[in-house]
Amino acid sequence: MTKLIVVLLVGFLVVCAIGVSAAKSLLVSVVIFMSYSLVMSIVWIFLESPDLAITEAAVGAGVTSVLFFVTLRKINAVEEDDDESDTEEL
Repeated sequence: MTKLIVVLLVGFLVVCAIGVSAAKSLLVSVVIFMSYSLVMSIVWIFLESPDLAITEAAVGAGVTSVLFFVTLRKINAVEEDDDESDTEEL
């Protein structure tokens, strides 16, 4: 049963790796990368390496994703939501 779960997780990792390369939107690529890191931390748990799992979850899915989001905001790849523009549309 555990081997089946690991095979499914590794398959998901391959799909995520291809998905990051094929995604047209930078924001979608960052979200796929974040899910890749979370699944990789689960794989590390199955490989009985909890220290690497915690590091992968914290650095891969946490810090790196936040830095990517900040970078996307700085290069104006993600639009900011203004409260004023929402009320003007109504």
